Amino acid sequence: MSVMGQAAVPGARFVDPAVLARIGNLELVSRSVVDGFINGLHKAPYYGASVDFAEHRGYVPGDDVRRMDWRLWARTDRYYVKEYEAESNANFSVLLDISKSMDYASEGSVTKLDYARMLAGCLTYLVHQQRDRVGLVTFDNAIVEHVPPSAKHMDVVLHTLERVKPGRPGDLRPPLRQLAEHFGRRGVLVVISDFYEEPEAVVEAIAPLRFRGNDIIVFQVLDRAELEFGFGEASAFEDLESGEQLPVVPEAFREQYLSLVRAHLDALSKRFSETRVDYALVNTSQPLDHALFRYLSMRGRSMKSR
Repeated sequence: MSVMGQAAVPGARFVDPAVLARIGNLELVSRSVVDGFINGLHKAPYYGASVDFAEHRGYVPGDDVRRMDWRLWARTDRYYVKEYEAESNANFSVLLDISKSMDYASEGSVTKLDYARMLAGCLTYLVHQQRDRVGLVTFDNAIVEHVPPSAKHMDVVLHTLERVKPGRPGDLRPPLRQLAEHFGRRGVLVVISDFYEEPEAVVEAIAPLRFRGNDIIVFQVLDRAELEFGFGEASAFEDLESGEQLPVVPEAFREQYLSLVRAHLDALSKRFSETRVDYALVNTSQPLDHALFRYLSMRGRSMKSR
């Protein structure tokens, strides 16, 4: 399991999340990051069924013959398929975990919640530019706020994200089970969380959303310190969910900790893959462009598999 984002996005503008967080205006952050990202890409790397023609490519076995360009075949004696830019006008919602564990930040980093807020703002701004309907849900162990998907809700989504505060201890199952009833119409759901629960419990919590026919993309947001355990001095570590403190000597515990983290991440990746849920790991030191590029790549794969 590798941390996403090692490859650069050609021409994209990379901005330190800690710098973005100091701007304090989520609309400005979202617009700046997304506009810079789009300007750095020649074309969005995904195509769908719309009336906006994009380009031809050579036919390969398995392509839909209804998309063959027979006029071009008549001129060239070669088989070509028409590709189209995605314009699905789909429902798109971000399901954002605002539980207490998301309030963590190591020195020099933004909190996981601040990073997740910016990511949610950038994703909704990106798909809003594609004329999709955008919505937002915030939750901890229950639904906190729910903005239904609408073409007119971009400002409401950003305003709601601006007001987000870390809440109670988290529990994925109750809010996501309840939300499955609200998302009966097929759409795209992006779940952003640190997934501080057992992998099987995480997958079981998300499963009802998948059963309703939605395309699910999950972003696991972690701090670099949570991934690398780069602590040097013995100290008391506090569980952000329960408040319990535990004395730890980092040198003695590091290898065991890293082994547990790797096992947790590998188990999540494997189980999500088995249930056809797209999964991406991001850490709060990574520029947001990486997550946007990963989102478009995953959307491209899911659209081609339909």
